[in-house]
Amino acid sequence: MSEVTRVAVDAMGGDNAPGEMVYGAVLATAERDDIEVILVGDESAIQAELSKHPEGSKDRISIRHTSEVIETAEHPVNAIKKKKDSSMVVGLKMVHDKEADAFVSSGNSGALLVGGQLVAGRIQGVKRAPFAPLIPTAKGVTLVLDCGANVDARADHLVQFARMGSIYMELMYNKPNPTVGIVNVGAEEEKGNALVKETFPLLKECKDINFVGSVEARDIPAGDVDVVVCEGFVGNVILKLYEGLAGTLIGVIKKGLMSSLISKIGAALALPALKKTLKEFDATEYGGAPLLGLRGLVVKAHGNATHKEIKNAIIQCVTFSQKNVVEMIADRV
Repeated sequence: MSEVTRVAVDAMGGDNAPGEMVYGAVLATAERDDIEVILVGDESAIQAELSKHPEGSKDRISIRHTSEVIETAEHPVNAIKKKKDSSMVVGLKMVHDKEADAFVSSGNSGALLVGGQLVAGRIQGVKRAPFAPLIPTAKGVTLVLDCGANVDARADHLVQFARMGSIYMELMYNKPNPTVGIVNVGAEEEKGNALVKETFPLLKECKDINFVGSVEARDIPAGDVDVVVCEGFVGNVILKLYEGLAGTLIGVIKKGLMSSLISKIGAALALPALKKTLKEFDATEYGGAPLLGLRGLVVKAHGNATHKEIKNAIIQCVTFSQKNVVEMIADRV
């Protein structure tokens, strides 16, 4: 068996906790023998959920009991400072203390951002840590950063995002010299708001990234670039619109395919290819959004994450750990 990656999971964070988090952990250990999961949270609640799932490798699932939970609506800074025995703070501390190689949470995004930087800690020299989710495109996947961690970023922050994103795609997806684009309202260099106009020439001067210029939002689904750079407000809008449109289109297509006998017959014939395509465009297949630039791996899953996303987020941590992404970012950024 290969080296085991220890992943702490916030069993109490998110809309579907602890059931979906526990089930995701069970599925991850059933699928991979190089994963050990530590479920962090209320022990009795976690044990009750574990008893529902006979599958999985229970010898590689353990529990770290905590007495507190950071709720979705809580003030991030106050929650991290006051709730020291919460599942989120304890999980982050486990990463800091090297008791775990990674931490996955569907909990309060703001608290995870604050806790990631205060508890896990930023890499020396990294000014801001961005959320960096992968989104499916016609050519595979594209990394978008930042997607909500820093809604008021500066030009030098975006340059660091581009560099960290390039390292991530190079290591995680074997993309040498990945292309980088900055989100803009047109292809021309002179277009954009003040932040884009200030950042564009700085990215052009970066010798360690393959900057190809502006990318408009409509070109992102085509996979025109490997790394999309923007500040957190814009990135979060892109991500949420992307997810909402994808869900709506799938619903409309299914409704159309069931509208008549002929369309149902056609749907039955096309079902294998359709399932494959829909799976490729399902963002939950690619795990969560890592918070890049920290001294350990912290991954944010959606607040309404199901077991499938949690399972994939846990498995994502194995590759991240094996590829030494944290160390490579520290060395090169």
